[in-house]
Amino acid sequence: MKYHQIDRDLFIKNRVKFVAQMKPKSVAIFNSNDIYPISADSTMPFAQHRDIFYLSGVDQEESILLLFPDAPYESQREILFLKETNDHIAVWEGEKLTKERALSVSGIKTVYWLQDFEKVLNEMMTYADTMYINTNEHYRAAVETETREARFVKKWKEKYPAHSVAKSNPILQRIRSVKEGEELDLIQEACNITEKGFRRILSFVKPNVTEYEIEAEFIHEFIRNRSKGFAYTPIIASGNNANVLHYIENNQQCKAGDLILLDVGAEYANYSSDMTRTIPVSGKFSDRQKAVYNAVLRVKNEATKMLVPGTLWKQYHVEVGKLMTSELLGLGLIDKADVQNENPEWPAYKKYFMHGTSHHMGLDTHDYGLLTEPMQANMVFTVEPGIYIPAEGFGIRIEDDVVIQEKGEPFNLMRNIPIEVDEIESLMHS
Repeated sequence: MKYHQIDRDLFIKNRVKFVAQMKPKSVAIFNSNDIYPISADSTMPFAQHRDIFYLSGVDQEESILLLFPDAPYESQREILFLKETNDHIAVWEGEKLTKERALSVSGIKTVYWLQDFEKVLNEMMTYADTMYINTNEHYRAAVETETREARFVKKWKEKYPAHSVAKSNPILQRIRSVKEGEELDLIQEACNITEKGFRRILSFVKPNVTEYEIEAEFIHEFIRNRSKGFAYTPIIASGNNANVLHYIENNQQCKAGDLILLDVGAEYANYSSDMTRTIPVSGKFSDRQKAVYNAVLRVKNEATKMLVPGTLWKQYHVEVGKLMTSELLGLGLIDKADVQNENPEWPAYKKYFMHGTSHHMGLDTHDYGLLTEPMQANMVFTVEPGIYIPAEGFGIRIEDDVVIQEKGEPFNLMRNIPIEVDEIESLMHS
């Protein structure tokens, strides 16, 4: 991996939090992701399942984590199963984790090779009453592919029909959403790498540059700073492309006088950052562009102040809607009659700001977190209002990542990334 090794104490703490919420005499299993085929012998780059990484630090395919806090013997309470490494694999693929290296990474003392999994699991199931299965229950999930985890669940249910079934996901939704200090440092590093990429492109952008050339500048800066690359598919949207919320073609020429909406973020050690900035192709905002930009910035700044312990996500978005309504009235995009006659299910401001303002962020860009429960300290949220005006040929979104504090306003992990109009213009002309 390109990133520096993470202190295994983080993963030890994460496991302690998880097993504390398990039922008596229960086993939990977590699988690595598959390596997905493309065609012939081509495959997608491996990306580790975030849950096994969160609980073990293992960033390798064909790995399994077993947790059994009530096992008869201490050596059975945490077990890793790894693909056996050998000289042949080392030559063709590079060295895989040894048992000693796995202990260093995860803090787990009991490590078996993968071929022993069924035998060990059979023994554990004779002591256990309940199996925790790991299903994807994220509110945005839309999975069609049968994952390695799903195949395991199907096989386990057939083999052990007398055992009770419990779900790992509700536990993970809660504990993963509240970050440890080490995690905040890793997300901060991802944000710092994103900052370097953004500063790089500010001096690079000029009329007639292409969106994909800007994307290339970002990826260059990300990889040279130990990132695998983008935390999610980047949006480099010039002109009216910015009014397509998930525009990812990034294949158009950037024209003088247009704006470019940049929704990009680096990953670091599997942790995400998520930044949006909107900049002028020619290095200077028009008066109208500046007015809309500053309106979005004011909404972002005021919305950020609401992210405090106890805030409810749904009510927060209602309040942000009020802020945006006021700004759109000031810009002349809606009038009082629009507001008075609005549909409560789709308020007037939604014509120009149709998406949510914030989401959890961490190991996943849209991270785990139960949106029906109050916000807590050390949760990380994006703040990303926008105004989209197809009739005027531009859209503006501004986004930072912030950490909720015990008291006071959130801590902005992107506090050093240029955001004010004057600073952006100055840097683009330097």
